[in-house]
Amino acid sequence: MTAPDQFVLPFGHASSYAAVDFVAAASNQAALTWLERTADWPARRLLLWGPAGCGKTHLVHIWANRTGAALLAGRDLRGLPPQPSAGGVAVDDADTTVDEHALLHLLNAFGEAGLPVLLAGHAPPARWPTRLPDLASRLRAITAVEIAAPEETLLAAVLVRHLAERQLGVPAAVQNWLLRRLPRTPATVREAVARLDAAAMDRRRGITIPFARDVLRELIRPSDEIADSAEAPSRDGPPIL
Repeated sequence: MTAPDQFVLPFGHASSYAAVDFVAAASNQAALTWLERTADWPARRLLLWGPAGCGKTHLVHIWANRTGAALLAGRDLRGLPPQPSAGGVAVDDADTTVDEHALLHLLNAFGEAGLPVLLAGHAPPARWPTRLPDLASRLRAITAVEIAAPEETLLAAVLVRHLAERQLGVPAAVQNWLLRRLPRTPATVREAVARLDAAAMDRRRGITIPFARDVLRELIRPSDEIADSAEAPSRDGPPIL
């Protein structure tokens, strides 16, 4: 069979939320420390906050798996809360909850049972657009821990992990180019790898700097749209047969 007749199989991809796959760094050390000390949480409640892609969801999964807590998504929280279980409960993206009464009832139910509650959101609770005064006061009373902006070493580790998950072989020079030009968030790094993966399968090409520049034009920071002729050849890599 000749190369043009070959099929590229779009294998599915799922993120791993295993504890071994989490990249620890100074930016998330405070959150890691608090999650290891559930018994010390004031009023048995904790709230993690930070930008998209900073690791909140991963940490929520780690804590829920370790403690046996129920794991919920804020957008799915409606009506009566689940019955309190021994491990407590974790609500990811709690600031996206539409039914504020449901979140209030959950805090009350688990509080009365003396069980831990972990919430995660994009901003500290004082900045959540909460309409219910009782819910707003309870949220503001929760110890809130920020996950700070990622450092260079963390972004590099995140890039390597996402490339490995998708089994993408990307030269070190291309990885360095990506880290210099992409916006500095883990979420953008993840999105960039996903786009490169899809484009490489579609075009059957190796990932080079010119290839990455073309595929990621919408993601690259405007100030970094510079000529890279000195960094890499001006053509794409060879077809993937």
